[in-house]
Amino acid sequence: MKKYEDIHFVDSTRPVWNYSLFTEEDIRNFQQGTHYSLYRLFGAHEIEVLGKKGYYFAVWAPNATWVSVMGNFNHWNKQSHPLYVRLDNSGIWEGFIPKLGKGEVYKFHIHGYNGRKLDKGDPFAFFWEKRPHTASITWNLDYTWQDADWMQQRKQHNSLQSPWSVYEVHLASWMRPNRFDEESYNSYAFLCERLVPYVKEMGFTHVELMPVMEHPYDGSWGYQGTGYFAPTSRFGDPQGFMALIDAFHRAGIGVILDWVPSHFPYDAHGLFMFDGTHTYEYADMRKGFHPDWNSYVFNYRRGEVKSFLISSARFWFEKYHIDGVRVDAVTSMLKLNYSRQHGQWEPNEYGGDGNLEAIAFVRDLNETIYRDFPDVQTIAEEATDWPGVSKPTFTGGLGFGMKWMMGWMHDTLNYFKMDPIHRPHYQNNLSFSMMYYYDENFMLPLSHDEVVHGKSPMLYKMPGDEWQKFANLRTLYTYMYTHPGGKLLFMGNEFGATSEWNYKSELQWELLQYDAHRLLRECVRDLNFLLRNEPAMYENQFSIDGFEWVDLNHREECVVAYRRKGKKLENDLLVILNLTPVVRYDWKVYTYGKETWNEIFNSDDKKYWGSGNVYNPAITVTPVDKKNSLYEINVHLPPLGAIVLK
Repeated sequence: MKKYEDIHFVDSTRPVWNYSLFTEEDIRNFQQGTHYSLYRLFGAHEIEVLGKKGYYFAVWAPNATWVSVMGNFNHWNKQSHPLYVRLDNSGIWEGFIPKLGKGEVYKFHIHGYNGRKLDKGDPFAFFWEKRPHTASITWNLDYTWQDADWMQQRKQHNSLQSPWSVYEVHLASWMRPNRFDEESYNSYAFLCERLVPYVKEMGFTHVELMPVMEHPYDGSWGYQGTGYFAPTSRFGDPQGFMALIDAFHRAGIGVILDWVPSHFPYDAHGLFMFDGTHTYEYADMRKGFHPDWNSYVFNYRRGEVKSFLISSARFWFEKYHIDGVRVDAVTSMLKLNYSRQHGQWEPNEYGGDGNLEAIAFVRDLNETIYRDFPDVQTIAEEATDWPGVSKPTFTGGLGFGMKWMMGWMHDTLNYFKMDPIHRPHYQNNLSFSMMYYYDENFMLPLSHDEVVHGKSPMLYKMPGDEWQKFANLRTLYTYMYTHPGGKLLFMGNEFGATSEWNYKSELQWELLQYDAHRLLRECVRDLNFLLRNEPAMYENQFSIDGFEWVDLNHREECVVAYRRKGKKLENDLLVILNLTPVVRYDWKVYTYGKETWNEIFNSDDKKYWGSGNVYNPAITVTPVDKKNSLYEINVHLPPLGAIVLK
């Protein structure tokens, strides 16, 4: 393939040389919304032209009349290094600056619509200055990966027929160098040393990182991003983040990134009014503005924006080897009337409330990711009954691999918050999830959203005295882990944090000096390994063959029994929950098929800070109907406890 300079004259006498990496096909696909590797062309790229090394720049500013590159290299001169506009009406400005090296800070100076003059960061930058500074940095993504074993085997790790236990992490506040200084951040190297072994020791299969893409404001937790192709510089450079993912993979742990295509902030250096017009966002504020977040909405109808967003998602899979994305706030993308009153939104062309171009975008996104990376997953945070979120697009679905089960989360927490004396009247809060479970591939989340904004930490949601709070929480976690579906637990939940999550500080690691907290963590650890070691817990987790109610007839006693079924009968598990503080001796349960059962987990065990007084060293099984293999199982049920039999 011939280089640009082999075909075109390059004027090397100017500060910026006329140069292009784009082909006509690139332009056509970009405009049509079908170019999903734009990061190879846009932004800043180290190349060699006519024997000179330097950086090639390209930016999309369709309504600009002037675009230049400025930085320390030219003393922030807004005039000296103008880019060339392409003459094909693509709105792309580009050019090559010789002798410019890696690590140079820069911005684009744009003369936009109506004479507006704007200084913008690079939407495709691989690296940014640490906030409050807002310039982009020339960089490369050279890195020698050492995760070949994981990459070869990850189809198995990321399969829907494999265990999914996800540890949700906010990197800044998991642990800080100084817990009293919100401006102190650990490095990616430190996180490799401390976070990776911790997650491995705890038995989680995956981590989910709250948004690590560059963002200006810590208080947004990363959900108001400006850098769609750059990990935040708070913890180090891009290679540092690659090393962290590499370390997770070498430890056998998958990495999911929180990705936010639903909204973006109006910071002056960001995407908002990029060339003086609504370049990336809808011009109609009935569609283009989110009142909940005081932020702007991408124009999913525009081909260039669609190419930008899907390129961003692909980028993290291709360049950073990630195993999945959790797509934030999908509901807000799908619904034109999201958080809007009557008169504040306009129906689509069919009179409905669905954003048709956003729906098309989501489907294309998922089709692209699963086509190019068939061994990963996409996960939707979608909070309504929108049909087919995790069903294939060819059946009319949106094409995600999994969907957060918000209904299960709300119902379950509402139940466990109740004093046990009231629970007999609300058993349906536990059983209802299985009425709709098979509609989607669900992930059960106990996420950051449930331990902020006055909702209280998980431990203090539980009723009763200290012992009862911990017993309730252990039983809740046991119920979660033995319920079908993927699992997600926010950091700090594993040891029973006593205060709400505070992004400015760090987790309450000092609590681990107390037995109750340390042993709760042991309970979560053992549940993780129970999930991984018992095929019945995951083989059929999204199949109707994987679950069966055994006993829902004891509302007054608040005893519930169900069976988790694997592909082999001998792997089946029987789970019994006793959701009152009353010990149930000689409790009888009737089930079929297996005549030998042993207790393999008891949430009331002393090693978890339970009473340790009620357990089942030997279980009596009596035949009731030998012809149909029906048996009576006699067990003792611990107070506010759960047992698992195999």
